[in-house]
This record gives sequence, structure tokens and C-alpha cells, in this order.
Amino acid sequence: MKIKGNITIYMCFIVCVTYAQVDSTATSKNVPLRIGDSIIDGRIISTQNKIPAELDSLEIKNLQDLTEAKELDQKWLGELYSNSLYDTIYKSVSELTYEPIDYPELTTDTLKARLERLNARTPFNIEYNPSLESVIRRFLKQRRSSVERLMGLSHFYFPMFEQEFDNYNIPLEMKYLAIVESALKPRARSRVGATGLWQFMFATGREYKLDVSSYVDERSDPIRSTTAAAQYLSRLYKIFGDWDLALAAYNSGPGNVNKAIRRSGGYKNYWNIRSNLPRETAGYVPSFLAIMYIFEYAEEHGFKPERPAFQYIETDTVHVKQMISLDHVSEVTGVNIEELQFLNPSYKLDIIPKVEGKTYALRLPREAIGVFTSNEDKVYAFAQAEFNKREKPLPQLFNQDSKIRYRVKSGDYLGKIARRYGVRVSQIKHWNGLRSNNLKIGQRLTIYPRNPVATPPPKTTKKPTETKGRITYKVKEGDSLWSVAQKFSGVSVENLKDWNDISGSNLKIGMTLIVSK
Repeated sequence: MKIKGNITIYMCFIVCVTYAQVDSTATSKNVPLRIGDSIIDGRIISTQNKIPAELDSLEIKNLQDLTEAKELDQKWLGELYSNSLYDTIYKSVSELTYEPIDYPELTTDTLKARLERLNARTPFNIEYNPSLESVIRRFLKQRRSSVERLMGLSHFYFPMFEQEFDNYNIPLEMKYLAIVESALKPRARSRVGATGLWQFMFATGREYKLDVSSYVDERSDPIRSTTAAAQYLSRLYKIFGDWDLALAAYNSGPGNVNKAIRRSGGYKNYWNIRSNLPRETAGYVPSFLAIMYIFEYAEEHGFKPERPAFQYIETDTVHVKQMISLDHVSEVTGVNIEELQFLNPSYKLDIIPKVEGKTYALRLPREAIGVFTSNEDKVYAFAQAEFNKREKPLPQLFNQDSKIRYRVKSGDYLGKIARRYGVRVSQIKHWNGLRSNNLKIGQRLTIYPRNPVATPPPKTTKKPTETKGRITYKVKEGDSLWSVAQKFSGVSVENLKDWNDISGSNLKIGMTLIVSK
């Protein structure tokens, strides 16, 4: 109370002194002092004559969003770009085990009945077995939050998958394969370089006409890559006549499936050959079937997926007529850059190039399409002006047909190799799926040199390959790396390349190949 009293006395003193200073001025002019008036040099400045302040025109750029809604948007956009889902699914498949899982919410009898109904309406072999039960229970018990997030993403991607699969007479349930492959991440990249929703390797992507350059990677384009996946799956089905085996071949290659069929004594049922498949492929089809079951019976298991901010049907595309960046598009349309990146994942540098003979599309929310197309001339003029202001020139467009295979030597490190070929360290890591800067002597790196002509020519002298104590094979007319690999159990094309120091795919008749470790 004492403190409060002192403060009150002090404030009273300040007010009294202030009034005393202006008393003579105020009373002599009979000007009453009002609340809000200012006193400058003993004179009262009245609020009645104040000039109203003009609104700062820049304030229009600082309008505030609703905080709660903004936080929800950020959570959603974070899910779109997080790799945690991809890592989780990849680990689940590659390290899958089949021991019994306690999950009383799903009884064996109930599961058997549901699988029977699912089996009747799909072309896949979804008959009950304890291994499949173990995988389904494991996902329901341990991956529930991951699966709910995947269900949210599926609302955007599944409609485009179904449309493309219908065009190629592929079972629509094949859409679940993208979850096992990439966890619906269009920019997902495996440790061996497989990229996109459908995880195409570079060579397979080019075989199915997926363009890869310094600006564009169509393996990450949702529609183009899905078309390629449909074509590849259709081709595999023609070979095996069975969708389960086509799935296994999609993951490990037709050669490994054929080997598994041979080793199992000619069985062509996936479950009979599974023990002879590579470990990852052995868990691949069960994971696919488990995901299919969970999505088809999501309501029965109480899943509540978060829906995306917009649906696929709420977007549209426009063909670009001039080089433009997603930043420019965001500036003129008001669409968040994160949403533009999500809708256009195939543009590696967030720049859409203009290349003679090629057509590139920009996908936008429908409400932004009108703004863009109605003001195209202004938009492109703005983009050109912004490009002209750049301090650093844009990366030169180069097609990735010009790739080389570099073998790491003693004393090499990423910075040294990057300088030699005129590229960045981050690019070498991206091209090769490297997560650290560590290299091993003998390791092969894929590099797309900025100026291939300037690359020092390889030495013509080559050390002879040591063949002592190893099994060898002499190349005959009509042989290829793939056909040779098929002749020997457990041997892949990459094995042959590594063991024989081969960088390309050409073989010469009469050359001797090492075909064993």
C-alpha cells in the first residue's frame, strides 16, 4: 500500500507541474485543454485542427492472415515436402519381418472374410496367409499416423493415377503401388538414384521418354511418370501374365523373377517363389497388398485422413511460351510458392525453360489460371525483366544424355571432382543419392559435366583385369550385359560393370568378362 501511495503522489505531481506550465497560456487565450491535445514549447496543439494521416500504400502488402489457418497451411505444406514418410515406408518394406503381431482389434476370422471379398473384386492374389496377416497388423499398429497422412495425399494423386491406368487397361488398384514406391513424394530419390512417384532409374526413364535435363526431371512429373509406369507395367504383365509377378518384376527386374521361378522348380505363384526373391522384393508385394487392404477398409478401422488444401480436379494447366520461374508466377498470381512447387515438382530449379521442340506446362489452381492467361504478355515481360536483373547467369541447359561414369581414385574428394567437370558438389550428391561427402576408392559416380567437350579424354592405357581364381565368360555374337547376367545366378548388370571396369553398355565379341566375385 505504501508503494501504491507513493506512485499516486508522484503522478499527481507530474500532472500539476504540467498544468502549471501552461496555465497562463491556456487561460489568457481562454483555450480549454482537451484530452489528446499536445503541448509544444508551452503552446497547446489542438486535435481539432489535425491533418488526417494518409494510409501508407505499402501497408496493403502487409495484410495479416488468420493465425490459426496459417498454422494449418504450414502443417499441410510441411507434409507435402517432408521425406519422413518416404523413409518410413522404404524402411518398412526393406526390413519387413513376419512374426505374429498382437492386434486384438482385427481378428483372424474378420481378416480372412475381408481378404476374400477383396480377392473376388481384384485381379491380385489376396488369399489369406499368416505372413500377409502379420504385415497388415504391423501397419495398423505401428504405421497408423503415417497411413493417415498418405490417405490425405492420396486425395490429390489417386484421380490422375486412375485416369492413366484406365487408358492402359491397368487394374486401378495399382495406384497403391506409388505408396510403396515413393510414399507419394514426387521428388523422392532412393539411394541408388531411382526418382519420382514411380521410382524410375535414369535409363528406364529415358526408355519411356521421360525427359531429364538440368532444368527438368519428368520422372517427378505426376502425369508423365504415371503414363510411363502404366506402359512398363503393361509390358511386364504381357511377359508374366500375372499381376503379382508383374509387381515383383517392377521392383527387382524381370531377370530376378525368372531366376526365382527357376530356383523354386517352376512355380509361378508369387507366394511360392517369394523365398527366392531379393529381400526387398520379398517384402514388396505383401506391403502393397497390406496398403490396399487398409485403404479399402479404412472406414472400418477408423482412419480419419486430412484432406489436401485443393483437389486435382481444382487445378488446370497452361503451356508456357517463355522461360519463367515459379517465383515470378507466385508474384503475379498470389499463389504460395510452396503450392506451386507441389503442383509442379518436375522443375528442378523452380524454373520452367523454353526449349525449341518441347512443350512444358505450368499447373495452377483454377482460380489462378484466369489471372495468368488474361495477363500473359505482362507476366512474361515481368519475368524477362527479373531474369535480366540477375547477378548470376542462369544455368546453361544441357541434356543428361551427356552423362559420364567416374571411378573415384585415391586423393579424390567431391570438391575436386566438381571443379574438374564444372558442376556443384550438391549436384554430384543429388545425381548419385549421396547423403554425405564421404567417398570410397573405386566407387562409381554419375556426372553430367557442364561442358563435356572440355572434359579430359580418358587414358588409353588400361590395366588388365585380374581374372585369376575367378569364373570368366567369353563374349559371343549377340551377347549383352543383361543376357550375360541372366546366365549366372545372383549376377546383375551392375556387378558385371564393377567387376570388369565397364562404364558403358557395349561389349566386344571375344572379350573376357569376370562373372563371379
